[in-house]
Amino acid sequence: MESALDYHVALAMLDWQLELGVDETLCAAPINRYDLQQAQPKPAAAAAGPDGKRRAPAPVAKPKVDPPAEARAAAASANDLPSLRAALETFPHCELKQGARSLVFGDGLAGARVMIVGEAPNREEDRLGKPYVGSQGTLLDKMLAAIDLDRTSPERDSGVYITTVLPWRGPTNRDASPAEIAMMKPFLERHIQLAKPDVLVLMGNLPCQALLAKRGISRLRGQWGEALGIPALPMLEPQRLLNNPAAKRDTWTDLLALRAYLNG
Repeated sequence: MESALDYHVALAMLDWQLELGVDETLCAAPINRYDLQQAQPKPAAAAAGPDGKRRAPAPVAKPKVDPPAEARAAAASANDLPSLRAALETFPHCELKQGARSLVFGDGLAGARVMIVGEAPNREEDRLGKPYVGSQGTLLDKMLAAIDLDRTSPERDSGVYITTVLPWRGPTNRDASPAEIAMMKPFLERHIQLAKPDVLVLMGNLPCQALLAKRGISRLRGQWGEALGIPALPMLEPQRLLNNPAAKRDTWTDLLALRAYLNG
């Protein structure tokens, strides 16, 4: 009687066969593989129509994708800012991210009384992954300092939190399409809800369009409105002030109005 093969010896033999490239075992009886190929089920023939002609099967319809609805669900599932950022990073439907280098999420003190909403990242902001850097960031910091606000302050009363409507830089800095704004709006609204500011500063046309359903920043600036139940002040964006220094006088008026509101 043949003795049973030791377990460890059997395992070593199997490992040795795998190293040799064995990928299939042979049965005691031979198998005709041509018969196996013939036994495989063939694709169903096209059904005949009323006229007797064969027609190809109807293609299976793919489920329709509703990017704004998926954005609302993803944004609503975020319970804090880190989870909202993660939801944005994994959101697959915004084509802007395909050409962007960085996700520009926010900067400053989350929870500050003032939250600034800008338009979209430029090349420098895309490179660094932060909103309002470079020359326009320097100008914005000077504007805030003039009314005793600072994005680096750890204090709620003097700090500032900053985000943008679009978290990715678009190609050639083109204007956002209505579809892109609709996709990103749920994330922006949830961002504001989680940051819990006392007042919003809407810098430029894009945040006014997204949150007030209005455009025309030259006409809207300085006129208080309301977004998500929060007082909102439209204001010219820093880049526009760099291009048109004469507009700084109007912006100074708006900054004083913001300071007066905060002093309450």
